[in-house]
Parts: sequence; C-alpha cells; structure tokens
Amino acid sequence: MKSFSKWYPVIALIVIDLYFAINNILLKKLLSDGVNRLVFITYRQSIASIFLFPLAYFLERRSRPNTTLTILCYLFLSAIIGSTLFQYLCLLGIEYTSATFASGFLNMVPVMTFYLESVNIKYNSGRVKVVGALVCIGGTTLLLVYKGMPLFQFTDTQQQFTKLSSTKKWKIGSVALFVGNMCWSFWYILQAKIGKIYPCPYSSTAIMAFFSTIQAAILSFSIHRDLSIWILNGKADILIILYGGIGTGLSFVGMSWCVKKKGPFFTAAFSPLVQIMVAMFDVPILHEQLHLGSLIGSIVVIVGLYLVLWAKDREAKRQEQELVQQIEEVKDQEPDKDMPTPHVLNQRVSI
Repeated sequence: MKSFSKWYPVIALIVIDLYFAINNILLKKLLSDGVNRLVFITYRQSIASIFLFPLAYFLERRSRPNTTLTILCYLFLSAIIGSTLFQYLCLLGIEYTSATFASGFLNMVPVMTFYLESVNIKYNSGRVKVVGALVCIGGTTLLLVYKGMPLFQFTDTQQQFTKLSSTKKWKIGSVALFVGNMCWSFWYILQAKIGKIYPCPYSSTAIMAFFSTIQAAILSFSIHRDLSIWILNGKADILIILYGGIGTGLSFVGMSWCVKKKGPFFTAAFSPLVQIMVAMFDVPILHEQLHLGSLIGSIVVIVGLYLVLWAKDREAKRQEQELVQQIEEVKDQEPDKDMPTPHVLNQRVSI
C-alpha cells in the first residue's frame, strides 16, 4: 500500500486534467450563449468558495495555523494571478480560437515552470529534466505550427459549424492564451511558497476563491454597468457554472496538494494531457477536425512528459538516499553512551 501511495499525485492530476478538458469544451458553449466572462468568473469562484469554506473548517480547524497578514497578501496575489487574470485570459482565448487550440497552449506551462524552478544539472535526473522540457517544446511547436492533413472527413455543415474565428481574433486569442499560461506558471511557483507557510490546501483555496470573487465582481461592475448581464438564460448555463465552480475548487485543492508533495514542475508537467483529452471529446462529439500535426505533436508531448516523470522519480530516490546517508553520518558522530569516556578511564586507572 505504501508503494502505491506514490502514485496518488499522478492519479489526482489525471482526474484534474480530465475535469479541465471537459470544462474547456463546456466553456466554449457557455461563451457562445453570450455569458460575460467576468460574470462567469464571479459566479464560478463564489460557488467554489461557498463549497470549500465548510470543508476547510471541519477538515483543517485543528491543524490550521494563524492566518497572518502576510499569508493573506500571498493568497490575494495568488487569486489575481491564478484565478482572476488567468481565467479571464483563457476564456478570451477559448472564445476567439477553439477549445483544442486553447488546451494546446497548456503544453507551454511545464516549460515555463521549468525555467522558474531550479534544476540541478549535475545529476542525470536534472539533465533528463532539461531534455524532457525540450521535447515538450518541440511537441508544443509542432502542435501550433504544423497542421498537416485532416484525419477525419466531416460533412460541409459540420465543417461550417466548427469554422475558426477571423485571423484578427485568432491572433488576439493566441496572445491572451500565451499571457494566461505565463500567469499559470507563476501560480505554480507561488503556490509552492504558500504551501510551506500555510500548509492547508482547503483553507488557502477557499480564501483564494473568495478574493477572486471580489476581484472579478469589482472589475465587472467597473466595466459593465448593465445589470442584465448577470441574468443567466438557461438551465444548461447554470449547470455549467455549478460544474465549473465545484470542480475548480476541488481541482485547485488537488493541485495545491500535488505542488506540496511533488513540486511545481511535476504538477505543471501534466498540463499537456488536457489538450489530448479535449481532442478525444471534440472529434467524436463536436466533430472538430483533428490533423496529423496534432496527433504527432501529442505523441511527442507524451514522450517529454514521461521523461520528466522518470527524472522526477529518480530525483526523489536520490534525495531520499542522501537523507539516509546524512542520518547515518550524524549517528556515527554521536559518542556511544555505554562506552566510558577517556576521562573516566583515567580515573579508574588511578583508583
């Protein structure tokens, strides 16, 4: 059971990526219905905070440290970077491009996080990390640059339904996704710092969601004075927001826990799986075209991800061995309590 426990972060991240994949597809539908982006963020983050505050109270009330002003400042900054700004830019990117293309940009997150996290290249594990990051760069470049031949044939009506946005909107969406994923990478690094000084994932995520709710609401009221944008038009939109709110809260808790257990780079390395999962839903259900470049690029990304995971596992084993050696060295340096000291021996001889 103990050997299987090391796979808990892997399983958690795969489930989280599945949530994000489904969420990205639903968000495309929500935005096409005319729901305002800031309104959606406000609703989703408020639902997440309402859902998480009771869990945080009952699960962490005995282990939660004092919430100081420094911790609140970190959480407020985390809400800006990882919730409000990141979600707004990603929603803009999804609206102006497509769910598959937007998810493909998540492949850049491990590489950005790699440059933000220190890597020791003196060891093989560190060098393999570098190679894995470069492979991810190659796969991401292939996904975004090389389109290739279409792998499926759809009817003209379906092709018209999945027609891409104008060139201008496509460029704006691409820039928004790039900046948004930079924010996402910074959030992983910031979350590693928060996890050390405030090791309560439910509480930290609930407070962060609350801050994000306030931030998005203030921005929305500042930009849009029309109150009609807050009215949702259908049950489907309400269900999507509920799914996004509860899922966002739990996924942020899970990612915070994984960052604490395995580090920011390990957690970010699973981001490319979202693009693959979105394609699995988009092609058979929404009939979005899949091209040869996307298939090859996804395979390359998986190879890079495997290299990163292998390097991270070797690094963890090396650190564990070094810790054991340090403990043994400390034990060897300690004098044996049962053995008499030289001063005692001299006294015995004189007697």
